[in-house]
Formats: sequence, structure tokens, C-alpha cells
Amino acid sequence: MIVADSLRYDSINNGLESGLPYTEKHSAKFTEARSAGCWTLPATASLFTGLLPHQHGATSQSRKLNNEATTLAEKLKADGYKTYQVTANVATTEIFGLDKGFDEVHKIWSLVQPKFKKVLRLAVLAGKPRVRKMLLSKDKIVKELSEDLTVGNCWVQNTFEDSFELARSIIRKNENKNEKSFVFINMMEAHFPYHIGPTFKLSQKGLRNKTKEIKGLYHMLNQSFLKKDKQYIRPEIAEIIKNRQHESWKILQTKLDQYIQELHQDKNNLVVFCSDHGDNFGDQEWFYHFSNVTDAGNKVPLYWLDNESKNARIITNPVSSRFIQNSILKKCELPYGEGTLFEENQLNLPILQSYWYNNSGKTMDKFIYNQFCFIQDNTRYVFKNNHWLSAPITTGEIEPIFKPLSIGTDPINEFVFDAERKAMLLKNLAEFNHFQKKWLP
Repeated sequence: MIVADSLRYDSINNGLESGLPYTEKHSAKFTEARSAGCWTLPATASLFTGLLPHQHGATSQSRKLNNEATTLAEKLKADGYKTYQVTANVATTEIFGLDKGFDEVHKIWSLVQPKFKKVLRLAVLAGKPRVRKMLLSKDKIVKELSEDLTVGNCWVQNTFEDSFELARSIIRKNENKNEKSFVFINMMEAHFPYHIGPTFKLSQKGLRNKTKEIKGLYHMLNQSFLKKDKQYIRPEIAEIIKNRQHESWKILQTKLDQYIQELHQDKNNLVVFCSDHGDNFGDQEWFYHFSNVTDAGNKVPLYWLDNESKNARIITNPVSSRFIQNSILKKCELPYGEGTLFEENQLNLPILQSYWYNNSGKTMDKFIYNQFCFIQDNTRYVFKNNHWLSAPITTGEIEPIFKPLSIGTDPINEFVFDAERKAMLLKNLAEFNHFQKKWLP
């Protein structure tokens, strides 16, 4: 299971070739897959558990996976699989409880040689509020800062080939022992600041343009717009930053496709490639991730390459990527919950959730809300601040802003006609409302 962290669907599918010729030719490609969360923690927790954020509890407020939530790694381990995580993102580790069920967690930032001088790594990382706070404190030379600099190896240089090589050695070792294994790989190349070279660099030419780009990256990382009513990132700068992710994908795609082929061709392996969520570059007036439900932030690339149906298939039904878990369990002939990626089921439609982000205690009141969203008949319906809004699904143009529905309109009861789906949505909305209220100030 290979995840490109924060990779938008349209960074792969923007009217051009995806750059994944083998993968496209031998996979089921999902064109309407959506994440259940909008940043790494809740989105990956949903991939691991098959649950919605209000069920697994790992959100921007609650911050950690519920002890009661059983992960895919735990279920596979109980069936005799050796389980491994090779990650470039701290959010998938023991800090937030996403190490559950893994025999080994390999943090790639501690295993690679830094290609960047420490002072330059520090300069890039100084955009992070936590690092700046430590730098300005009397205790700046502390273990935590050292760890941040080490993690910065994945922020400022490409590490995906190191991850592939490590996973390759793990799989080879297990194959030699005739042991079955589950390997999860998280890649950070498509994650902010979007790697457009072997090490961090700016994309623009000329001092003035470079200054605008670095200021845009700074404000995007710090989500400055949450703290003050000001247009920090203009559309032209947002487009430059968005293009950085496109360029990062171009660097990644060929070797990723070759690696997928290596894992899949003439092998008895299942390979899943997807992203956990996508970033926002001005969609719904939002920048970066964490706290909003958007087409860009929740629509994800998803490819399924099994060892039986090796011909290209395109699946256009709206599905939630959280059902990857059930689909893998079914493939492994293990018990699984209701709904898979491949069943046109009333229960496997996308439900999306987001929880407000406390930006250094300065988040403006207008951004302090949680959201419950579902998709029905090519429309997104979102419930926030006790009101329903809607917006059409987009197909590449600028994303329409959510508009309020008429007072008293209840889209679940009025627009969802299947009784089973209606009951499921009402149940999850009630549970979400119960859960989310305790995380509001």
C-alpha cells in the first residue's frame, strides 16, 4: 500500500498522461474516490481502520487514534502477516497511534543521509511555528529541535527511492522465508513544500519573483489566513504553489510506476497506490490542508492492482477510500465490514469530515467549525454551524463556493431516496454531532 502524501487528484489527472503507464494498464482506476479526512492523520487513520474520523477519533482536535479502533495491520498480523510501515511523515507513527499493528515502523528521515546542509535545513524548517518558538527560546539546542532537523530530511530532499529500497529488502527477506507481508509506504515528495528537485529549491526566476514565492510558501505553511482577515496568497501565487505539486509528481511518477511494476508483474501480490488526501490552493478560499472539505482536498487518486484481474478498468462510481481496508481484507479472505470499493453499495458512498484547526490559539471565530459532508447525485452537501450548504462536483474548473440551502431544507430526508442509505447517513450525522460538539470552544 503506497501513499503519496497530500497529492491532489488533478495533479495526476489534469488532462495529461498520468505518467503511470504500467499502473494504468494493469489496474482498476477509481476516478471518483474521496478521502474521509482532509489531512494526513484523519485520512490515514480512515485508510487503516475503514472508519470515519468521528469513529476513529484521530482529528485535528482529538489528535489520536482510539484504542478501540482496530487497524488493517492488526487484522493482517492476526492472520500471520508480517507488518511493516516505511514512512516519511511523523503523523503516521506512534505519536498519533497509527503504529498499531505494525511489527516494525521505519522512519525514513532517520535512515537517509541529509543532502542539505544543516543551516539550510534549519532555514526551511523555520517556517514551522514550533521550530521558530524553539529557536527563539533559551533552550534552542534541545533534543526536540534535533529531531525536527532530522525529520526535515523528508521536508527538504527526496527520500522515496530510499523508501522503495528499504521496502524491497523487507519483502525480499520475507519471500525467502515464504512469509506473507503487508507493507505500508508513505512518501512526502508531493507534500508541502512540494519537491521540485533532489533538494528544496524555488521555481521562480529573479529575486522579486523568488521573494513572492517564498512568502507564499511561508503563509501557506502557517495558514496565516486563519488568524487575520487578509489576502496573504494571491491567485497567481497560489497557481505557482499548485504547479510545484505538479512538478513534484513529474519527478516521482516514472520511478513509482517502475516500482509498482516490480511489485506486481508476474507476482502474487496486491498493490494499492493512492493519496491520503489532497492540498488546497485557494479552493473554497482555503489554503493548505487541515480543516476544510473541498473537491481538491478530498478527491484522491486511487489505483488497485491485484493478482487476478490485471487488465485496465475504470470505475466511475463515487467511493470512499476508507473502504480500501475492507477490500484488502476481502481479497485476503478475511472477515470485513460492510462496503468495499467494488460493490455498488448504498453504504460505500463518500462521507467527508473536517475539524477546525487551532492555529496557535489565534484562529478567527469564523473558521471555528466542524463539517460533515456527503455526496449524492453529483452534488456535495455539507453540514456546518447547524446549517446545510451545497455545491456541485467539479470537473477541473474553479471550484464553486458552497451556497446555503433554503431554511428548513434537509438534503438527507429530501434528496436521498434509498432507505438504507438514508438511515446510514442520519446515523452518522447524529454520531458526528455528538462527537464534534465537545471539540468546539
